[in-house]
Amino acid sequence: MSARRIFARPARLAAIAPYLWVVLFFLVPFGFVLKISLSQTAIAQPPYTPVFDFTEGRAALAAAFAQLSFDNFRLLLQDNLYILSYLRSLVVAVTSTLILLLIGYPIAYGMARLPQRWQGVAMMLVIVPFWTSFLIRIYAWINILQHDGLLNQILLALHVVSAPVVWLSTDSAMYLGIVYSYLPFMILPLYATLSKMDASLLEAAGDLGASPLQAFWLVTFPLSLPGVGAGALLCFIPVVGEFVIPDLLAGSNSLMIGQTLWLEFFTNKDWPVASAAAVALLLLLVPPLVLYDRLQRRQLESNR
Repeated sequence: MSARRIFARPARLAAIAPYLWVVLFFLVPFGFVLKISLSQTAIAQPPYTPVFDFTEGRAALAAAFAQLSFDNFRLLLQDNLYILSYLRSLVVAVTSTLILLLIGYPIAYGMARLPQRWQGVAMMLVIVPFWTSFLIRIYAWINILQHDGLLNQILLALHVVSAPVVWLSTDSAMYLGIVYSYLPFMILPLYATLSKMDASLLEAAGDLGASPLQAFWLVTFPLSLPGVGAGALLCFIPVVGEFVIPDLLAGSNSLMIGQTLWLEFFTNKDWPVASAAAVALLLLLVPPLVLYDRLQRRQLESNR
């Protein structure tokens, strides 16, 4: 047996592993959630009907399939609670992603322009917050932003304000928590793209008469668009379904879809409606992924 055949089989098995991972940990759980979303609420264990029992034969399975319906999805379109939750989640995610891009791009650009020996230090400083539990970091912001917290004490000591300012339970606190938590996810893809850019391109643009600002907009920014897209997706998708930060830092006047899902699952015990909302959320996030994939393919074709 040749060496090529010896190594070909492990290579094929290694190529199959990602697909098995997707099937086992995404498609199979999604299939269960989709089935529950087509079921009806019941005061039972589990709290929905029908429940498939493969030991009862084909007739019982056929009867169970006949009971599935799209009533829960119709409810999502008819109830303003879910519509407003989705809209608020999208608005918060888009706004947060734009703020993250405005803050993260200059930081990543500055990191890419540092001397090589300092770039590793800068990356370490970006990653350091991940060493602490996410929940602990959010509770730390609660202590900072509360009525007698550190922020109000500093503002009062500097005579910037005459009375403590209400920071907690506001959208400002929520955006602050989101930007703080997701900023590394924006910086790292941007830095990875900007650090690979050929510096001679900027020199060529300068030799052709472009100012530094023109060179940035005509050379640097277009070449960094893959990093911009990757960072935007890494931030936008989890922020849409964010639960912890809005629940702890924002007010309760309007809920995001993550909070609505939690209420339906654990308070109302309405698993079918919650599953339908989760499936709808997943479908809502498919178009940005498809758009990003098409843009990536178009850019690869143009580079060829």
